[in-house]
Amino acid sequence: MKIALAGAGAFGEKHLDGLAKIDGVEVVSLVGRTLDKTKAIAEKHGVGHATTELDEALAISDVDAVILCTPTQMHAAQAIACMDAGKHVEVEIPLADSLADSQAVLAKQKETGLVCMVGHTRRFNPSHQWVRNKITAGELAIQQMDVQTYFFRRTNMNARGEPRSWTDHLLWHHAAHTVDLFQYQTGEKVVAAHAVEGPHHPELGIAMDMSIQLKTENGKLCTLSLSFNNDGPLGTFFRYICDNGTYIARYDDLVTGREEAIDVSDVDVSMNGIELQDREFVAAIREGREPNSSVAQVLPCYEVLHQLDEQLARDRTA
Repeated sequence: MKIALAGAGAFGEKHLDGLAKIDGVEVVSLVGRTLDKTKAIAEKHGVGHATTELDEALAISDVDAVILCTPTQMHAAQAIACMDAGKHVEVEIPLADSLADSQAVLAKQKETGLVCMVGHTRRFNPSHQWVRNKITAGELAIQQMDVQTYFFRRTNMNARGEPRSWTDHLLWHHAAHTVDLFQYQTGEKVVAAHAVEGPHHPELGIAMDMSIQLKTENGKLCTLSLSFNNDGPLGTFFRYICDNGTYIARYDDLVTGREEAIDVSDVDVSMNGIELQDREFVAAIREGREPNSSVAQVLPCYEVLHQLDEQLARDRTA
């Protein structure tokens, strides 16, 4: 399978590392913002073609699929362009920064029948898979999820501390992980959602702090705190409060509520959530099936984000 990858930044390289571990997969084209840097990363990972134009990669006849690690604001239009070119596509989270764009991507997927998957990596992290396996086996039921998403990012920087060409967003990007995971793990739709936000950054124009509360149809709760102002441990930490134990997931690692380590090394074929996400994308294409984290499956997340976005907009003008 021949893949083109668009977005030669910090997350793009994580995908290149993951794809290198999947048999029968070759990245044949790398798309980036600046040609010199893109060529250097392509050479580092053994990719034969580098360009600054996605259309150039889409024109390569034997490219089967595309992975988009580009700025959020480009995701929907680029995903649609990939499917229009007859390519399967995996879009890094978030799918879009509006519900209308998310719905447009789903409509194109239904029209073409191609695989369109969204990079909701938490579904694939071994830590969260372990919890899900317990839930599906009837051994656990979630009562509440308490989640912290914390960064120290007061300028436009990526995960490697390099300047970004676009502005990140607590609601439409970072909250998407938790809103989707909460509905996925509980198996229930969110029926009540509320958010409050702190002051907007004078230059970035985004809220730097946010708090979100969610409730499912059967009363399961989620409390999510997000901040770009946190000077401490960075990342997202999930506390699952269940009827039969408490568990804390930190990316691919899992401990009990008493900080006792849980071995999740045998949950899947890898301990790397990004690699497992890419393996699902490739497998779905090969097997002609809907992938876990398909655009159809994650759309309810973007419906909740839209609801929260509208509520915050009303609050700002009240």
